[in-house]
Amino acid sequence: MAPNPTKSKSNSAIAVEELRKLIFSGELPAGSDHLESELAMRLGMSRTPVREAALTLEGQGLLEVRARKGVRILPISVRDMEEIYDVLTELESMAAADAAGRGYSVKDLKTLEKTIEDMETALAAEDRDAWAEADDRFHTELVRLGGNSRVMAIVARMADQVRRAKSVTLHMRPLPLQSNKDHRDVVNAIRAGDAARAREIHATHRAGAKDVLINLLKQNRLHML
Repeated sequence: MAPNPTKSKSNSAIAVEELRKLIFSGELPAGSDHLESELAMRLGMSRTPVREAALTLEGQGLLEVRARKGVRILPISVRDMEEIYDVLTELESMAAADAAGRGYSVKDLKTLEKTIEDMETALAAEDRDAWAEADDRFHTELVRLGGNSRVMAIVARMADQVRRAKSVTLHMRPLPLQSNKDHRDVVNAIRAGDAARAREIHATHRAGAKDVLINLLKQNRLHML
């Protein structure tokens, strides 16, 4: 019987999600090696979707697929994170400026506003995990509002490496109160149609986030060079 492509795709997507969770939680620690058969057994599925998921995660910089040796979970690289944040700073700041020039209505900005409200609620409860989830949604929505599909695609490819580094350092950093203020200021600039200010605020915000992250990785020896 021919394989069901829909089922295979669904299982591959599930495998991507589950492997990502195991990597982010540290259950598959940086530097560890795993056979496909081991991971398939752990996930309760066949090796084919696990192999497909591994190739997807390799493209996102989370692991390395090695012929006849399974996969190796990659350490967080300071150099990679510096380069990724530099790219994100440029692309997201451009998206913020483009969004400001599009004349969005209050309704158009509702989803972006909601992410900030969720971040503020999370900070009030000192729930860093909820804050990080809402922060991810803010950046995704900001890029979407910029309207450039290629920028969206490039940012999406880097998202998992950023999330992983943030998850490792999330409970080591001070509460990100300044980050929330920056987000609010960017939205106000977009609402006012001030492209230059939206770009400037977001670029400064991303540069500051990069410094915090890199310093934490180095201070706590959570990285490779």
